[in-house]
Amino acid sequence: MRTGLKITSFVAGLVAAFGSAYAVGGALDPVAVPKEPSHRESGDGHGEKSAGGVAPGADLAASGDARPDPLPEAARTVTVDGYEVTLDGALRPGAGSELKLEVEKDGKPVTDLHPHLGAYGHLVALRTGDLAYLRVHPNGEPGDGRTGSGSELSFTTTAPSEGAYRLFLDFRHGGKVRTAAFAVYAGGAASEEHAAEGGGSAGHCH
Repeated sequence: MRTGLKITSFVAGLVAAFGSAYAVGGALDPVAVPKEPSHRESGDGHGEKSAGGVAPGADLAASGDARPDPLPEAARTVTVDGYEVTLDGALRPGAGSELKLEVEKDGKPVTDLHPHLGAYGHLVALRTGDLAYLRVHPNGEPGDGRTGSGSELSFTTTAPSEGAYRLFLDFRHGGKVRTAAFAVYAGGAASEEHAAEGGGSAGHCH
């Protein structure tokens, strides 16, 4: 009888432990396994410490054939859904730099952007190769008394190293969130050369 009671208690303890762990894990951050062969999960929580301005992340792998798209040519202006978004500024390895993005439509600045994720624009910066997720801070937010809903958006970030990066600007206007995608280079002669280039078309809306 004592042996049976011990086994029952042990099983009950395991059920309780795994049940608690499952509940905590689901509450913290449920993750779905992607269909792609490889996938990068990055954390963007406030207050988390990161090395060199890079947010913590982890690689998730699944079986399949990985075929990454080639990096598009660098461009200072891209077009998405009739909007033209122009990038001013450059990434600097190991140093903070300001990136300004101006949104226009039909040749005129868009002066009534709608708030999106706590600002008038949300900028994501990724390093190509390892998909390191850079910390990007908007310079102002709705309701702070100094930031308007005008066409020019300002952000500050630090590139951890030289190389190629992708920038994705989300902005809300006309009831839709649109994404303007840029390819940029940090440091070296490539950065100077591509900073002078313009034109191009990339982006999507959702």
